[in-house]
Amino acid sequence: MKNPNAQNQKTDSSRPRFSFPFSIPRWLIGLVIGIIVFAVLANFSKSFWYFEVIENDQVGVTIEAGEIQGVVQPGIAYDIGLFVNLVKITTSAVAITVDDPELITIDKQRIGLEVTADVFRPREADIVISNYSRYKNIYLNDESLQQRMTAFTLQAMKVCVGDKKFDEAVIGSGRDDLRACIDEELSGLAEPLGLEVRNVAVPQITISPEVQAGLDAIVQSRLATEKAKQDAEKAKQEAVAQQAVEEGRIRVDQSKLQEEARQQAILQELKKQQLEAELAVIQQQTVNADAQLKLTQAQQAIADEQAKVDIAKELALAEMYARHPEYVALQIALANAEAIKDSDKFIYTPAGVFPQLILSNGVLPTVPLK
Repeated sequence: MKNPNAQNQKTDSSRPRFSFPFSIPRWLIGLVIGIIVFAVLANFSKSFWYFEVIENDQVGVTIEAGEIQGVVQPGIAYDIGLFVNLVKITTSAVAITVDDPELITIDKQRIGLEVTADVFRPREADIVISNYSRYKNIYLNDESLQQRMTAFTLQAMKVCVGDKKFDEAVIGSGRDDLRACIDEELSGLAEPLGLEVRNVAVPQITISPEVQAGLDAIVQSRLATEKAKQDAEKAKQEAVAQQAVEEGRIRVDQSKLQEEARQQAILQELKKQQLEAELAVIQQQTVNADAQLKLTQAQQAIADEQAKVDIAKELALAEMYARHPEYVALQIALANAEAIKDSDKFIYTPAGVFPQLILSNGVLPTVPLK
């Protein structure tokens, strides 16, 4: 009996066998298979656990089986469960810039505005939880956020510009009022979404060439009017200044005259005082002279009386001498006796003979006596 597998064995033996030109280590094959299995398991396990780092400008929303469990602040977040997930929301500023070249003011003037602002997503847990399901795309996608805020900004711009006149929206402090209005309107529109708007600015306002030309004309007219007012005010001020100068000069002259009059009055007063002093001196001198005259008169009277006494005495002596010659001779003798001293010498010569003095130098003649 033939072996039924003999033919097959023969056929198999006739086929060529495939063999690798080199041998692959079993440990390498195991490593590759392990890596593939780990990757599959890791991908499959994302629904069962997470371990994430939340940055300072982020908050994390923890979700389990499609339901929000809470909001995690910056730090390390991890959880293990069935179908758990962590979604990160960036809370740093998202800048928006919106242009609208066609805005109509209440007085039907066209202007263009450029508005910039910073938009912040919420960090508070209650706001995030209440709004995440409705505004998930806005919270996670910057482009969606910018599109929504651009629409809000355009609406706020139209509302604020439409309620103002051209001058109130464009000129002077009206720009700041316009910016405040846009900020308020934009914040009111963004608040229900849990968004916060800051740093709203209106850096650029554009107007049509016709309006610009009209404004330039108004400005030129206003400048001309202001210049005319300034010229008038300048002339007025110059007149006032000139008047002040004249008044000052007059006051100076008056002051000089008043000072001269005051000095003259002082000088006259001094002269008056000097004359009064001199008069007092003259009066005193007059009094002194009168007193001296009276004294002199009194002294003269006394001298007269004394003279009368002396004369009376002399007259009495003369009368006595006249009556008694012998008394006169006696007085002469007494006088001669008193005149002769003990040391006197007398030389008696005969009558008619001239006496001579004999000294060591010779004889000197004497004066003849009569």
